[in-house]
Amino acid sequence: MGKLIVFEGTDGSGKSTQFRLLTERLTREGIDFTKLVFPQYSEPSSTLIRMYLGGEFGPNPSDVNAYTASTFYAVDRFASYQKVWKDEYQAGKLIVSDRYTTSNAVHQASKEPPEKRADFLKWLYDLEFDKMKLPKPDLVLYLDMPLRLTEQLMREREVQTNTNADIHEKDMAYLRQCKEAAEFAANYYGWKRIACEKHGMLRTPREIHEDIYACVKACLEE
Repeated sequence: MGKLIVFEGTDGSGKSTQFRLLTERLTREGIDFTKLVFPQYSEPSSTLIRMYLGGEFGPNPSDVNAYTASTFYAVDRFASYQKVWKDEYQAGKLIVSDRYTTSNAVHQASKEPPEKRADFLKWLYDLEFDKMKLPKPDLVLYLDMPLRLTEQLMREREVQTNTNADIHEKDMAYLRQCKEAAEFAANYYGWKRIACEKHGMLRTPREIHEDIYACVKACLEE
C-alpha cells in the first residue's frame, strides 16, 4: 500500500496554501505523488454536498444532522477512491489530500454536544474505514489557526477569489463550534498539530510549510 497524507483545519486556516506549497516542493524534489482535493465539486458524487452547502436543505448547518451530512461527504470520497486513486494507492504511491474523512470530524462533530462527540468520531471512522473500506491516513496535518484570525482570512479570500461564503463559512457561531470540535478530534485521533501562530503573531506561510515538510519527510521515511 501507499501512504496517505491529509491536510486538515478549520475554514480559513490556510489549507489550500499549504497544500500548494507542499505539492510544489514534492514535484521539485522528484517525489511521485497524486494530489486530491475534497469535496469533488465538479463530479456527480458531490451533488448532495452542493445542495447542502447551498442551503437547499435549510439555511443553517444544523438543519442537517451530523450523521446525515457525513454520508454526503463519505459517498464523494468513496467515488473518488474507486474511480481515481485506488490502483495507485494499492501500488504503493504517495497520495496527498486537501481534506478527507477528517473534515467530517471537524465540521459535523461540531453539531454534536461535547459529551457525544467521541461516539460520533468512533461511528465516523467505522463508517468510512471499516464499512466503506477507504484507506486510513498515515499522517494528518492539523493547521491550528486561532479563531480570531479565521474570519479575517476568509473575508480576504472571498475578495481575492470573487467568491461567496457557503452556509458553513457565513456562520461564525458554527465556526467557533468547529474549532472546539477540531481540537477534540485532533486529540482523539492523534493528529499532528502545526501551529499557525507564534507569540501572538500569525506565522508566515513559509515558516508553517517548513514544519509541515519536516513531518512529511519523517512519515515517508517510516
